[in-house]
Amino acid sequence: MNIRKYLYMALGFACVGMAYVGFVVPGIPFSIFLVTAAYCFSKSSQRMHDWLYNHPWFGQFLTEWTHHKVFPTRAKYAMVIVMASTVAVTWHATGNTNAVIYSSIFMALVAAWAWRFPGSMAEHERRRLAGEKIGWIK
Repeated sequence: MNIRKYLYMALGFACVGMAYVGFVVPGIPFSIFLVTAAYCFSKSSQRMHDWLYNHPWFGQFLTEWTHHKVFPTRAKYAMVIVMASTVAVTWHATGNTNAVIYSSIFMALVAAWAWRFPGSMAEHERRRLAGEKIGWIK
């Protein structure tokens, strides 16, 4: 086994750990860590890759995202609520106007990116049949 495989596996485990933290702690995203972990495990361990895709919390999200670019509507609403509360807490805790403005802009861009994708498999299928774009891709 070469060193690259071990590095991918270590990064995969670290990303799964962060995905778990992000799943339960407001303000920390889980989806980017989950997708990164899936990529890392695809390069290092088929067993861990399969485990991740069959996981009771993450499996459906990961499968729908990987194959259909579906970002669940429920997750989008949760993301926006967490982002708004993070901005409010940042303002009340620090009073730093620049931090609030810059983080708000970044969060708004992330939210706009996420809302471009279908929120369910039914919406994905409707867009596909109508010939519409799915997210930013055809």
